[in-house]
Amino acid sequence: MSETASLWSLFFSSFLAATLLPGGSEAVLFGVLKGYPETLWAALLVATIGNTLGGMVSFGMGWLLPQTQQLKHVEKLRRYGTPALLLAWVPLLGDALCLAAGWLRLNPWQAALFMAAGKFARYWVIALAIV
Repeated sequence: MSETASLWSLFFSSFLAATLLPGGSEAVLFGVLKGYPETLWAALLVATIGNTLGGMVSFGMGWLLPQTQQLKHVEKLRRYGTPALLLAWVPLLGDALCLAAGWLRLNPWQAALFMAAGKFARYWVIALAIV
């Protein structure tokens, strides 16, 4: 597989991994960095963008849900606000955080920024273990 195709695979796997669909992008990141170690920064950027966009899809799905009653656990997220989305990378919890943040109508630009920061940090730690 070429370098470009590898980065596209990383983008799509990181995007899908951040939606409500099951999947992980760490193995693809591992493969890309083992095969093309010179793509470290490109791979980190591609994985972060894909994963953040996937998280924003979940955020958007939450935004589209009707707001009926307030849920106690979701209201805790309102108290912490968008900085809680630094944890959007955490398996299972991250999907719920993104969905709940959208449902609460938190600022989408701030949500994307905090999501991206947390997701980049996770990919950076994984990359350090690989290269």
